[in-house]
This record gives sequence, structure tokens and C-alpha cells, in this order.
Amino acid sequence: MNTEVHKMAYSINKDDCIGCGTCEGECPSGAISVGEDGKYLIDPEQCLDCGACASVCPVDAIKE
Repeated sequence: MNTEVHKMAYSINKDDCIGCGTCEGECPSGAISVGEDGKYLIDPEQCLDCGACASVCPVDAIKE
């Protein structure tokens, strides 16, 4: 029996991201950072899959 659990993580659609940084401020694990292009990205290894970032994104650019 395989008991391995695959963690899902949220991701940011770079085409929709406006670079406001609201998500970064809301992330409890510090998984969100700004890239060289000014758009934000989520580190799936640090993401808690809590959805806090998605709930505050003003352009709905963050999906599970």
C-alpha cells in the first residue's frame, strides 16, 4: 500500500500578476518572492497550501 502524500501548492500566473506584492505580505510561510521581472512566484517546497495568498490577490492570478 502506497501511503505517500503529494503536496499541492498554489502558483501565480505571471501573465495575470500585476506585481503588487499583496500576496507576499499575506503568506505565513514566506514562500512568495519577487522575481527579476517584477512578478511574484511561489516556492512549492515552502508553500503551506493555505490559500491566504489567493484570497487577497486583487486580480485572481493565484490558483491551486
